[in-house]
Amino acid sequence: MSPASGMLLNETPLFDASLLQELDWSSNTVSFSPPISPSQPGEGLVLRPLCTADLDRGFYKVLSQLTEAGDVTEEQFKANFEHMKKSGDYYVIVVEDTNLGQIVATATLIIEHKFIHACAKRGRVEEVVVSDVCRGKQLGKLLVSTLTLLSKKLQCYKVTLECAPKNVEFYKKFGYSASDETYMQCRFFD
Repeated sequence: MSPASGMLLNETPLFDASLLQELDWSSNTVSFSPPISPSQPGEGLVLRPLCTADLDRGFYKVLSQLTEAGDVTEEQFKANFEHMKKSGDYYVIVVEDTNLGQIVATATLIIEHKFIHACAKRGRVEEVVVSDVCRGKQLGKLLVSTLTLLSKKLQCYKVTLECAPKNVEFYKKFGYSASDETYMQCRFFD
């Protein structure tokens, strides 16, 4: 039996869910109306870490609303998941509509380990996306607030994200500000 065939899609979380439950939500800088939080994201919704079973709950369908998600096999997904879990530096959160059994939103926090700032950690928020069927339920705000607070809890000296100019005002609500740095890239594949 190959290692991949012994891995079943299951509910094992990518990271310890208690990290989300222990967030100091009182230090959140964004208002929600009606009030929602990581523990109460809305009726019929659950915010939690990604698990491999989410592959069958439309995780890639949601990601593809953000960018080209690609065709990924179950084996590729599980191998990447296990790599991320083992590293301990990936925090992919999802919002599941429990009535539909479908993922309706997701976002990722990646922790980078630095030599600068006395070997500090930096957080990067990436791949924030809410399914078009759930827009207007404050889930984007909830995801960003949750990951911003999580990066602070994990003792990052700063957390950054990249966004389109049209989204700058949205992210300012969370305490993000434009930096003097220019985001540049060198793409090798589309």
